[in-house]
Amino acid sequence: MRKSHLLASLSLLCTMALTAVAQPTWSVKRTFHIGGEGGWDYVTVDAANHRLFVTRSTHTQVINTDSGTLIADIPGQKRSHGVAIVPKLNRGFITDGGSGTIVVFDLTTYAVLGQLTALPDADGIIYDPATDLVLAVAGDANALLAFKPDVDPKGSAGAPIKLPGGPEFLAVDGKGKAFVNLEDKNLVAVVNLKERKVTAQWPVAPGGHPVGMAIDAEHHRIFIGCRNPQKMIVMNTETGAIEAALPIGAGVDAAAFVDGQAFASCGDGSLTAISEKNGKFEVAQTVKTLQGARTMGGSSKHLYLPTAELEPATTGRPKAKPDTFMILEVTPQ
Repeated sequence: MRKSHLLASLSLLCTMALTAVAQPTWSVKRTFHIGGEGGWDYVTVDAANHRLFVTRSTHTQVINTDSGTLIADIPGQKRSHGVAIVPKLNRGFITDGGSGTIVVFDLTTYAVLGQLTALPDADGIIYDPATDLVLAVAGDANALLAFKPDVDPKGSAGAPIKLPGGPEFLAVDGKGKAFVNLEDKNLVAVVNLKERKVTAQWPVAPGGHPVGMAIDAEHHRIFIGCRNPQKMIVMNTETGAIEAALPIGAGVDAAAFVDGQAFASCGDGSLTAISEKNGKFEVAQTVKTLQGARTMGGSSKHLYLPTAELEPATTGRPKAKPDTFMILEVTPQ
């Protein structure tokens, strides 16, 4: 073989290998049978300590990701939604929309330290290390709460930042901006966290009813899971421009960005993987999960989706069979 042909062949092989690495095949690897009563909402991954925090309506479960077993169960909520963790202070925060509070707990003992006065329908919550703020949205109040994690655990989450619609979930760029899905307005609100005000409102069309959100801060993109129409929207975080709108399943509730791919978890039992190829976004894979697996948490090479065995639906959301709650672990092969 001539040297030029050899080099060309080696280059092609390297390109094919890199493409294979960039677009792995994901599948359900394990199922953790956890049990316990209650519904489920957001999943927060603590990869460094091999654990998950999963809200279960009136309590929050802590699950070991190595063994798939229950570590602890934090009681005392009325309608829990999400968990944010701040390892440097050994604190966790649980939004309780039913009581309009945020539960503060110890990350080692899981003891409840107190409850912050917040707002009704406190829902999605994250921690932003760049600003050292815990951020929580409250749908009914059209508000974003932003407070320091060393707050008095029996005090208040502070004055809210007013939003021009009902928020569902959010993401941060690590540079002082938050992006918030406004579910009822089909918009993303851009919030300057230092100035505590909304600086832009960007439409998610051709998507609608935006719920899940994840960010690729390095490449200035947010991925927005929309329910109606059922789309994954790729939006530029500098301009608000829509870079792609791709089909996903029904009943999306969460989005994740892991290992260079975006994911949308849907209640119909599908998990859509989105990849960028030659400057264009495409559906790389649709993973079969289980009905009800609508939320998830992700870290490197792992996605965790909660669900349960469901009764046949009559009206509305199908009910879970007692004590069948489980976590699906999805990994690349």
